Amino acid sequence: MPELPEVETTRRGIAPYVEGREITRVCVRHTRFRVPVPDDLPERLTGARIGRLARRAKYLMVPLADASGTLLWHLGMSGSLRIARLGDAPKKHDHIDLVLDSGDVLRYHDPRRFGFVDWLDGEAEQDSRLAHLGPEPLSEAFDGERLFQRSRGKRMAVKPFLMDNRVVVGVGNIYAAEALFMAGIDPRRAAGRIARVRYARLADAAREVLAAAIDQGGTTLRDFVSGQGEPGYFAQQLNVYGRQGEPCRRCGAQLKHAVLGQRASVFCPVCQR
Repeated sequence: MPELPEVETTRRGIAPYVEGREITRVCVRHTRFRVPVPDDLPERLTGARIGRLARRAKYLMVPLADASGTLLWHLGMSGSLRIARLGDAPKKHDHIDLVLDSGDVLRYHDPRRFGFVDWLDGEAEQDSRLAHLGPEPLSEAFDGERLFQRSRGKRMAVKPFLMDNRVVVGVGNIYAAEALFMAGIDPRRAAGRIARVRYARLADAAREVLAAAIDQGGTTLRDFVSGQGEPGYFAQQLNVYGRQGEPCRRCGAQLKHAVLGQRASVFCPVCQR
């Protein structure tokens, strides 16, 4: 599933091609996604000019100044937004095209159709899907003290706690596993039993892991590609995720597996306590 680094990579990749451009035509080939495509989407978008792209958690926001609203895009489990050229034949799972006045096409590809694009009137931040989200992990609002305070009294394991979007957004399964390894914290440990100093290390590790993943263009495990159709290369640096039974890169011990919050978790039983 595309996580925060993949969505941020997408935003950075497509922004130079779409910001400030006018949408001249909208082609919707399929309407049934997790949220159905609004019937009037082509009418709303045609002739509108795209503003500065933004990202909130795993949502991509495309403001349209002339239409007084915002497109809210979520890539789901297998979605991607790519830049094509007018005349490029769509592939089987290319479901939506925004044709721009430059001759470029913003093309939405989603084999499983678990993503969506929706229309928001007014201020996007007031939408119920965005209003109650926690801080961005790369912002000053996120630190170890927040993790420590929010974790008090919680018996749930620290890994699903870190993945809770009300605590901090965008730290999905891959990056939570890697951050916990970097901080030396066992993902099974109860969130409420971790000391303040260890949460400070965990917050720093989460920022470091996410920033590195963005620099590497995200993590491609199966479907994700950037706005130019390129894979992400952070998968080559993964220490624990997807490496069950392999030796720890730090100490050589065999990596173990657990299921936490219905998600697979791989960790080192020696390095993580």
